[in-house]
Amino acid sequence: MPLQMRPALAALHRYAGLLMAGFLIVAGLTGSLLAWKDELEGALLPAVFRVAPPAPGAVPLDALLLRERVATRFPQAQISYLPLSAPAGHSMQFYLPHRDDAPLASDEVFVDPYTGAVLGQRRWGEISQGLINLLPFIERLHYALALGDTGLLIFGLIAILWTVDCFIGAALTFPARLKKRAPGAKPWLQRWRPSWLLRRHSGSYKLVFDLHRAGGLWLWAMLLVFAWSGVAFNLYDVYAAVMKPLFPHQPTEEVLATYTPSPAPHLDWQAARAQGRMLMAELADQQHFPVTEENALSYERGLGVYSYKVRSSRDVREQKGLTTVIFDAASGDTIRSWISALHMASMWGWPFKLFICAMGVAVTGLSVTGVLIWRRKRQGKLKRA
Repeated sequence: MPLQMRPALAALHRYAGLLMAGFLIVAGLTGSLLAWKDELEGALLPAVFRVAPPAPGAVPLDALLLRERVATRFPQAQISYLPLSAPAGHSMQFYLPHRDDAPLASDEVFVDPYTGAVLGQRRWGEISQGLINLLPFIERLHYALALGDTGLLIFGLIAILWTVDCFIGAALTFPARLKKRAPGAKPWLQRWRPSWLLRRHSGSYKLVFDLHRAGGLWLWAMLLVFAWSGVAFNLYDVYAAVMKPLFPHQPTEEVLATYTPSPAPHLDWQAARAQGRMLMAELADQQHFPVTEENALSYERGLGVYSYKVRSSRDVREQKGLTTVIFDAASGDTIRSWISALHMASMWGWPFKLFICAMGVAVTGLSVTGVLIWRRKRQGKLKRA
């Protein structure tokens, strides 16, 4: 790196880090907990989130029958999302969007898939309801500081800044470019090597500095994934503007924009599930992939379409696959073939969850060490002054 660029990049990295520190500490700590969301909810309220078969070999009730029972129990709700399966030992979760402007007391309900009994209900994220909403409230903190759309925008902007700062931070670890190659000068990679190491016996400040620098290098790729995916989650238009010109994508949004809202589908739920199964079977045969399990059927009122989701060999996550067919709720025509996406902590079992949990702690640690480095340098400047 040219020497004249380093002070400017260092200042950008310093002040960007100070601006982001509080947000990233919150995101890191809450993200570590959310990696174990299912396990924590099951441990806190097993009577709501865990279900045991009533007898060995018992088969869950048909998902459409369960939907009918929930709709009967909550007639004021307009159930447009139907889970078609639940992980073994888990209750089945239904969402309850209301029919009019009056909000419901609950917008999620948990059902025993073997009996149809309602095990619990909540209004997602309302911490005043107690333990049943503890993890949803932590999730609200994680992506929006529990501030709604304002928090989404703020965290999206922080994610953009974090993405840019990942490259600035990496560049600052590069050794200075030599003006003239002196005899016996070390190669560039050899001069870069100390940036990856810790000086454990050189005092506390140097250790903190090396933890920040080396930690950022060793975890750089995953930090960039976190930062850029944060842009995708909170500011999708910005993410799409960058990614669509660079990578192939399915023009789903453009095609769906031609459809019009419809409060009720022409295809009923039974016919829609049959249509989704048929279309997915045709797709699997054409694309040569096996379907592991069906996950969900949902009706998008704002577009007048159904989406049918399964988990297939194209998915990397272990539950709730994203291989999808979307079809017209009136005619059954296919709009999009399949989508497969990576979801954090939803693949490779508990080792990956442990890794994501550790990454959350690491993000917090990098933020704290960055603030400590700034504080030490500022104290030094004040003393010299």
